[in-house]
Amino acid sequence: MTAPLRDTPRAVTPARGGLLHVLDAASYSLAGLRRLWGETAARLEIGGAGIVAIAFVWFGVQPWHWLVAVGLFAAILATEAINTAIEVLTDRLSPEWSQMAKDAKDLGSLAVGLMLLVAAAFVGLVLTGLV
Repeated sequence: MTAPLRDTPRAVTPARGGLLHVLDAASYSLAGLRRLWGETAARLEIGGAGIVAIAFVWFGVQPWHWLVAVGLFAAILATEAINTAIEVLTDRLSPEWSQMAKDAKDLGSLAVGLMLLVAAAFVGLVLTGLV
């Protein structure tokens, strides 16, 4: 479920150059992280990553397992962020029900689901000692 629309008129500020551009980009990324934290799915995915981390410590897995798992969970959150952006834009552009809006949201959900399956398969293989 997406958060309610927050459409408040604001002036568009021109992009700044150099180091200020990098600082602005970091600020936008943090704002995106705050927005993503508002999604229940993202909080559950972060919680799942925490459970996997505990299991990895318990089983004493190899360092490369950690690296792959961190990469997979980062990819899951990135996919979740894109899915959330699709949902927000779809709700804005098509507030009424439409098949195209449903398709857009379903495809975004599929992308997240596939990433979760890949991560779960990897974690399962690691914890059973098959990798």
